[in-house]
Amino acid sequence: MTETSFSRRSFMAAAGSIVTISAINPCRAPGDPGVTRKGRIRQSVSRWCYDSVLDWDSFAKECAEMGLVGIDLVEQKFWPIVKKCGLISTMVPGAGGISDGTNDPANHAKMLEQFKANIKAAADNGLPNVITFSGNRRGKSDEEGLENSVPVLQEAVKIAEDHGVTICMELLNSKVDHKDYQCDHTAWGVELCKRVGSPRFKLLYDIYHMQIMEGDVIRTIRENIDFIGHFHTGGNPGRKDLDDTQELNYKPIMEAIAALTDEKKFNGYVAHEFVPKNKMDSLRAAVELCDV
Repeated sequence: MTETSFSRRSFMAAAGSIVTISAINPCRAPGDPGVTRKGRIRQSVSRWCYDSVLDWDSFAKECAEMGLVGIDLVEQKFWPIVKKCGLISTMVPGAGGISDGTNDPANHAKMLEQFKANIKAAADNGLPNVITFSGNRRGKSDEEGLENSVPVLQEAVKIAEDHGVTICMELLNSKVDHKDYQCDHTAWGVELCKRVGSPRFKLLYDIYHMQIMEGDVIRTIRENIDFIGHFHTGGNPGRKDLDDTQELNYKPIMEAIAALTDEKKFNGYVAHEFVPKNKMDSLRAAVELCDV
């Protein structure tokens, strides 16, 4: 696999049953059991939000100590650090980028090569998910974007099915952060999932982004959980901490996701992806809040 350097949204490829989680791992001192979480929500975190906080080794160690199970949006060169602390790289590069993705046939040949390399790398390392993007509209209608995206994804899911890896397309807002992005509403993403027709292609439902675009978060999650493979969190406005300064109430959102886990309708991860006000203390508070 050829590595590509990426931060939060230049993240592109060069792009079971739930049990109580006791975070015992090689990063802990002998005899230190760490924090035990309920395990109904398997929590992860996006590293890019903490780039200026800690080095990779220290960050992975602290994540393990607070009971997280993984780290999201991880470049391949950092996978061994994550694994060393008993964590999993919960989302890794797949193919394409935010502005140049599946909706443009000119990208398809390159994306398929990226999918082949990155899905195999993920499978070889026991990693569950790779990320992809629709790309910007650039004048394309919703229908044209769908029609253009289906062929490359149907080829990609054949690779994903062979390797037991899930391709997740991220839902992003086109109102504030990613102007012109096409996969900006749940309905469009769900229709794409239906046309691709494989359980190995799902949506990365970013709660922050979808609150901006459509709201009605809990109902939307419940009605579309069959097509959601992964979640991101973030406070709105501003992708800040999950606290009382923002309009999303994360406790009932997590309760809804946990209920779907209990019903065996969801077995993925919820990754925190907000810019922290108080560094690791903000992350600890979010993990406590979402441990329902």
